[in-house]
Amino acid sequence: MTDSTAAQQFQVDLRGVIDLLSRHIYSSPRVFLRELLQNAVDAIAARRALDGGGGRIRITPVSDGSTEFVMRDDGVGLTETEVADLLATVGRSSKRDIFDLPRGDFLGQFGIGMLSCFMVCDTIVIRSRSAAGSAAVEWTGHSDGTFTVAPYAQDIPVGTSVHLTPRADTRALLGTSTVMELAETFGRYLPHTVVVDLPGGGETTVTEPAPFLDGDVERQLAYGRELIGAEPLDVIPLHVPGTQTRGVAFVLPFAPPPTARQSTRVYLRRMLLTERADELLPAWAFFARAVVDSGSLHPTASRESLVDDDALEQTRQEIGEAIRRWILDAALQDPLRLSQFVSIHEVALKSLVRHDDELARFIVRWLSVDTTAGRLRIEEIARRFPLVRYAESVDEFRQVASMTSAGGILVNGGYLYDADLVRRIPELFPGVEVERVDVVGEIDRLDLAPLDDRAAATALEDRARAALEDVVVAVRTFERPELPGLFVADPEVLRALDRGRARSAGGALWGGVLDRAASVVSGRGAEEPAARLCLNWTNPVIRKLAATPAGRVFDLSVQLLYVQSLLAGHHPLGPRDRTMMSTALSELVDRAIDTDIPPATEGAS
Repeated sequence: MTDSTAAQQFQVDLRGVIDLLSRHIYSSPRVFLRELLQNAVDAIAARRALDGGGGRIRITPVSDGSTEFVMRDDGVGLTETEVADLLATVGRSSKRDIFDLPRGDFLGQFGIGMLSCFMVCDTIVIRSRSAAGSAAVEWTGHSDGTFTVAPYAQDIPVGTSVHLTPRADTRALLGTSTVMELAETFGRYLPHTVVVDLPGGGETTVTEPAPFLDGDVERQLAYGRELIGAEPLDVIPLHVPGTQTRGVAFVLPFAPPPTARQSTRVYLRRMLLTERADELLPAWAFFARAVVDSGSLHPTASRESLVDDDALEQTRQEIGEAIRRWILDAALQDPLRLSQFVSIHEVALKSLVRHDDELARFIVRWLSVDTTAGRLRIEEIARRFPLVRYAESVDEFRQVASMTSAGGILVNGGYLYDADLVRRIPELFPGVEVERVDVVGEIDRLDLAPLDDRAAATALEDRARAALEDVVVAVRTFERPELPGLFVADPEVLRALDRGRARSAGGALWGGVLDRAASVVSGRGAEEPAARLCLNWTNPVIRKLAATPAGRVFDLSVQLLYVQSLLAGHHPLGPRDRTMMSTALSELVDRAIDTDIPPATEGAS
């Protein structure tokens, strides 16, 4: 009887593991070249730690004259025992365990990289000679899970070569054009020489110094142009010693779409990890694109993204600090560059300063808002106006703007973050007061007509209200005599107007839904909202209208003033408003023409 409590060894189905790699871990079979490059780089690092040698990787793609892909390195190599033990054990990290080198010295840390080759071939042949002085060895592994290890009779230099014969469906992946593309993508900035053999003879070197690490600003700008497709506004050096991370961030010369995410390009010890890391920059820094190389950030098992751990959080925070320092330095030392930056990325900065008091002290003065005096920077507003009044919405701003005196200012706080920005003015500019306006309150604070004219003004209100039926009319004294009238509405009024327009355009079904919604509101005891037409008693037209006797001309004139105030306040006209305008205008024109026709001359034939 078998002892069921005895420890037993897991049986691994290699074909299942390969399927797992190709379908769920690696994004594409193309990563096989990256995994081979990483193994070669690790072998060279081990060789240099052992005897100072090594530093060259050669790739021979499949071509018309060859059906075999080969990658050779002059790294540390493997003995027969090491080959049998390490290449046949899934999940074990090989070279690090052999030489007991620091973990950061190696890119390949999961022991499954070699298995990625089974995504493009059914047999892997590895020939290796160890720098320790043992004889050459050949390891042959098959996708069915079997392998053989034997001495290799031919004399080969210290190092390792990997030989792959592609399947029919993967031959293109191992051909010259694809191999060249992958070698440049993954290994372009490796610290060792990587060459690719050409089909017609000769070779090409794919490695070069990393421009984002060498400190040459001109090379960095050229690299930035290649990366973002335009001349960067500036280059920000990045350095996080704690995670051995260095690189640059390019300030975008255009505003990215609101939904765009950062596409940071990340290298691990010069090997490309990903071109689209979206977790390395702070969320607010979407005006920058970064390229970094790290020696201590941790890749996921697929080596295509970063593990979200303390090292990543530290790096993200310090990169954010570097970008923030650039903004602060520009505010102090390069106002022209900062002004250009602000004009492009103003919305992002408004979002940022809401939660960053230190940055707000430097940057808010450069941000701008819409006002009744045009678009002005916050600094200019604070310098010119001891009292800054603002409206919370665009509709409120449009209604109150006409009532603002020539010596005052009203800020439009209806755009994204602008109200928050204006509310911070007293913190940053002592002595400046900020006041929010209320539309109905502004109307109520206007002066009534002078006492001697009070009776005429009250009579005008009553007659005008009768002419407009459902519009409350008030006569007040404005400081703007050129303004005859102003249409105002609180938010409930605007919602009622919108419901009315939707009802007229949406048919019976939608109208019924809106009616029921309105009845719920009224059932709660809320007052029926009413629009207000506020007539300016200092305007000559209004004074004449007050003296006009009751009748059709008076009614038509009030109706035209009402429509004109709607248009002046940027309010859309509903069907009823358009009908009122057309009727009133037509009748008044007809009356004017009839009045203007001279009487017939007596005796005329």
